[in-house]
Amino acid sequence: MLDSDAVEVEIARLRDLDSQGLRARWRTMFRRTAPDHLPRHLLFRVLAYRLQVERFGDLDKDTQRFLDQVASGAQAGGEIKTGHSARNGLQPGTILVREWNGVLQRVMVLDNGFAWNGTTYRSLTEIAFAITGTRWSGPRFFGLHKRSA
Repeated sequence: MLDSDAVEVEIARLRDLDSQGLRARWRTMFRRTAPDHLPRHLLFRVLAYRLQVERFGDLDKDTQRFLDQVASGAQAGGEIKTGHSARNGLQPGTILVREWNGVLQRVMVLDNGFAWNGTTYRSLTEIAFAITGTRWSGPRFFGLHKRSA
C-alpha cells in the first residue's frame, strides 16, 4: 500500500471516532492528554495533520515562519502582508477568467509570471495573443484596465 493510501485510511478511521476516541488517539500520538477546550473537529484536524507530517514531513522553516507571522498579525488585528505582489497589483494565486469564443480561459498569477494551459508566460499580453491570435493589451483583455471615455 502506498504511503498516501495508508494515510487516507488512517484519516478515515479518525473521522469515524467520537470525541472520546480522538482524545484517546491524541494520548497515544502525543503522549499527553488533549487540551480540554479543543472541540472534536479540531482534535480531528490536528491528528490528521500529524499523521501526514509523520508520513510526508512537515512544512519547511520559511513557511512555518511566514505562517507564524501571519497568525501573530491576525491576532494583533493588524494588516496581514504576504510580501508577494505581481505586476498589475495582482497577488500570486489569483485566477483571472475571460470567456473567448464561448470558451472560459483561466489564467493563474504566479510569483514570476502567469500560467495558462500548462505553460508559463511572462505577461498577460503574451497570453492574450496566444488565445486570440491578435495583438491585445493583456490587462485590458482580462478586464483589468477600462477603456478611456
